[in-house]
Amino acid sequence: MVKTQVQLPDHLYREGKRIAAEYEMSFADVVRRGLERVIPSFPPRHPTDEPWVMPELDLGLARDPFADPDWRANLHAETTIAATRRRAGRRSKAGRAR
Repeated sequence: MVKTQVQLPDHLYREGKRIAAEYEMSFADVVRRGLERVIPSFPPRHPTDEPWVMPELDLGLARDPFADPDWRANLHAETTIAATRRRAGRRSKAGRAR
């Protein structure tokens, strides 16, 4: 077993002492049990020497939509065309309802 010192805020120290007294255990047992509960919540990180590489994204598309340098403009144009078609469809349905 390792002997150590820690600095605790007053409220944690008081609560730890209260728990120790109420449950008839030592303050050290309260701290040990607290650490036993907290440690599983923080699994070890596995550092690697390899640089991080962005994963490949497979969208399942026939072609890469971002290969064209003007993809933003094309996206806006496609959205505008789709919205125009939806509005035209609503107008024709409204005309039939009259």
